[in-house]
Formats: sequence, C-alpha cells, structure tokens
Amino acid sequence: MATRVILLNKPFGVLSQFTGEPGQRTLAELVKVPHVYAAGRLDADSEGLLLLTDDGHMQNELADPRHKQPKTYVVQVEGSPAEDALAQLRDGVDLKDGRTRPCEAREIAEPEWLWPRTPPVRFRKSIPTAWLEITLTEGRNRQVRRMTAAVGLPTLRLIRAAIGTWTLDGLAPGEWRDGLPPPTVRRAWSTRA
Repeated sequence: MATRVILLNKPFGVLSQFTGEPGQRTLAELVKVPHVYAAGRLDADSEGLLLLTDDGHMQNELADPRHKQPKTYVVQVEGSPAEDALAQLRDGVDLKDGRTRPCEAREIAEPEWLWPRTPPVRFRKSIPTAWLEITLTEGRNRQVRRMTAAVGLPTLRLIRAAIGTWTLDGLAPGEWRDGLPPPTVRRAWSTRA
C-alpha cells in the first residue's frame, strides 16, 4: 500500500483539522478522503499549503521541527520594511519562548498568483503595506506573525507557499491534489510493506 500525500490550499477561516465546534469550518468540508490527517498546522486566519497524509511516520516527520523541513511563507505586513528589520528576521528574533533560528527573509513584490481573500484585508489609505517572503526551518505557534510584530511589521495576511519541494502551484483556495512523498519517506514505506 502506497503512502498518500495530499496538497491542499487551505482557505482563510478553515481549521487545520477535521472536527470543530458547530459553525466552524474544518478540513472535512474540503477533503473527502478517509484516513488522512494534517502534517502540521496553519492557523484559521492563515492560508495556503497544508499537507495531509495517511502515513503517521511521515506526518510526524513533516511536522517535527527537528527535521528542519523548510517552509516558505508570503506575508503581507503593515509598514515599510527597512533593511535592519529584515536583517533581524534573518538573524533570529527574541520571542517569549526563546530566540528563533536564523531564516531567509526578503521583501518581494505582491505575488501575481495571489487570489482575493474573503474577507479582504482591511485597507487603510494612510498606512503602507509590503510583502515579504520568509523561509523557516522551525514551526512554533504563530511564529511568523510573532516575528514580524517583534520587528515592528505586524502581519496582515499570511500564506504558506511551499513546504520543502511541495508548492501551491495551480491550486485555488479549497482545492487539493495528490502529491508524491519525498524519496526518504518512499524508501522507508517500501521497506515496511
């Protein structure tokens, strides 16, 4: 039996789980595939790539920060990022739960592939916004939001664009497709079968 990996573009307002309180949107309304579970999480107010799998070993490996799976985020922030703020993000930021690992952080143009968010981000004419691309190898709770706030750039919109070599390419919000497990997982699965 082969490992199944599903790449989902999780929309804003959907929990990264299959159950929730009445009225909460969950993965159950988007993915009608039995026995798959999220490998990692995105907050309800974050969007983008979420991996689901039926392989518990792979789920743990992808979610565990010790495996340093790079995760790339596209982030709309309030304000205009100065180079010293970007350097602080790259070097690591002191948060209440300790210093973050060094990461990649750069200012980018608003992505051409970006879809409209429902509801839209509140527009304020007098306050500029900018887009950043941030790649982390750890996954603390609300880490990107806390990091940008710590350098004076509050996050307005957060989209995970990639996990390792998996990307959102071609997936609209709420859409999913099957993907291949990474080679190390495929080898481990084939030796257990």
